[in-house]
Amino acid sequence: MALSVEITAFCRKFARDMAEGTVAIFAGAGMSAGAGFVDWKTLLAPFAEELGLSIERESDNLVRFAQFSLNHKQGNRAHLNDALITAFPSLASPSENHAILARLPIRTYWTTNYDKLIETALTDARKTPDVKHVDSQLPVTKPKRDAIVYKMHGDVDHPQDAVLTRDDYEAYGGKHLGFVNALVGDLTGKTFLFIGFSFSDPNLDHVLSQLRLRYQTGQREHYCFVRVPQKDTYDSDEDFAYAKARHRHMVIDLKRYNVTALEIGDYATITEALKTIENLYRRRLVFVSGSASDFSPWGEMAVNAFFRDLGSILIDNDFQIVSGFGLGVGNSLISGAIEKAYARKNTRLDNFLQVRPFPRDIADADERAAIWHRYRQELLSLPGIALFFFGNKEVGGKIVPADGVRKEFEIARAQGVAAVPVGATGSMADELAAEALASPAGLSQAMLAAITALNQPIADLNNLLQPTIDAVKALAAE
Repeated sequence: MALSVEITAFCRKFARDMAEGTVAIFAGAGMSAGAGFVDWKTLLAPFAEELGLSIERESDNLVRFAQFSLNHKQGNRAHLNDALITAFPSLASPSENHAILARLPIRTYWTTNYDKLIETALTDARKTPDVKHVDSQLPVTKPKRDAIVYKMHGDVDHPQDAVLTRDDYEAYGGKHLGFVNALVGDLTGKTFLFIGFSFSDPNLDHVLSQLRLRYQTGQREHYCFVRVPQKDTYDSDEDFAYAKARHRHMVIDLKRYNVTALEIGDYATITEALKTIENLYRRRLVFVSGSASDFSPWGEMAVNAFFRDLGSILIDNDFQIVSGFGLGVGNSLISGAIEKAYARKNTRLDNFLQVRPFPRDIADADERAAIWHRYRQELLSLPGIALFFFGNKEVGGKIVPADGVRKEFEIARAQGVAAVPVGATGSMADELAAEALASPAGLSQAMLAAITALNQPIADLNNLLQPTIDAVKALAAE
């Protein structure tokens, strides 16, 4: 699916901001609907008949409808609490969109939803979420958290505290001032992406209005996905024309809050955009695979110098290196990267480098093989580009191809990583390059060009540096 020029430009900007740690997600009811949950209208529909009202006619103000239902029960909200528990089961599975977001380095989530899909997706991604659904939790920091999930309207496990009715909304500013202040702070300093949100929530409207009055034209730009009205969903041309006119006015009105509408024709476009953001981010992370016991024909000193320079140049071009610290390769690569990273002022090493040495002290061969396979899968879930060098090892006094390099290559391709064997360095890398060039189906133009360029014989290993960097840049820009 081809994304529009506007959405593609947004994906590039959001990926850059995400790398800087300055983004947040705001998930509305539409995002949970993608996981099979009911929406507000479906949730409240069973109470319409006893009120003598139509849920369709009240769909523009469901908060008011919920209040009517509460009034009808003389202030007893047990029926609303039961509806929440039934509608949002705790064991439901997150959607693909949840899974993509959870894999990304996003540390701040806001939601008006009561379900547990965001925190479940983060846990599935082996991350630790710090969930806040009442103000008393705000000052407490969960140890080793990877992301904060602000559930500003409550949690399904505590339905009695959920924000549902007009009474709840009117009291929100006084009862939940901590959430209001936290949201104001995040909207001031982070780029928000709203997904599945209709901008009909009074609490968010109040916060956005505060920001608009405070910063005027200096507000931070935020984004939201908005579906353009589709003719086949309307009963008449008149209704369709009205919907289009209303849509245009809504898009213009969002600009008052510096929220840019990303217009989509169907909800599958959101998934495609999130995948694009993930791909753009991952393409800034480069996995370097390889092992060498035999350094011929260049010699160990020249190979060490090459990898030290490669690590330095990758950092100099703002790539992040991911390494399993391969034998004969990893130490020099990491040394060059650290030296260059420390030469930059006011930077943290983990912004440039992720080193995951393999756990070698596992006596049982089968257990070691199983752990290493899982370890490789997790390691290669991080980068978008993988380079494969050399790939030989000594076994019984003989130099043989390193099967670990092949395993990493196969895992990389299976996980959608742009896997590029540098055939010019020989050994397993040469085998993998020959196989890829013999069956180029499925290779992108940039990948085919990279593998071809890096498969040319060279006399001086230094002459391989620039073609390698050029290949990485081309793949990152693809």
